[in-house]
Amino acid sequence: MFPIILTEVCQHYEKLETPIISSFSCHFSTCFLMGPLKQLKKMFEPTRLIATIVMLLCLVCTLCSVFWWQKKGLALLFCILQFLAMTWYSISFIPFARDAVIKCFSSCLN
Repeated sequence: MFPIILTEVCQHYEKLETPIISSFSCHFSTCFLMGPLKQLKKMFEPTRLIATIVMLLCLVCTLCSVFWWQKKGLALLFCILQFLAMTWYSISFIPFARDAVIKCFSSCLN
C-alpha cells in the first residue's frame, strides 16, 4: 500500500488527495476484519494505545497540512508516519511480533 502512495505522490505532487484516500481506506479496511465496534475496543487497549494515538494524530495533521496549511512536503512526512504507526499497530496483533521487530532493529543498530 505504501509504495503505491509514494508513487502517486511523486507522479502527481500537486494532488495529495490520492494518498489521503489511500490512508483512510487502509485504516478503515481493518474494520472489515473484526467489525467496527470490536476494532474500536481493540484500538484503545493499553498495548495499542500509543500506536493508535500516533496514527490518528498523523491522520489529522496530514489533513491539516494539505487542506489548511497547504504544505505538500509536510503532508508526505505525515503519510509516512501514518504508515509506520499503522504497521506498528498491525504488528501488535501477531504474538511476540513487536518483541521480534525491536530485537531485530536493536541487533542491526549495535
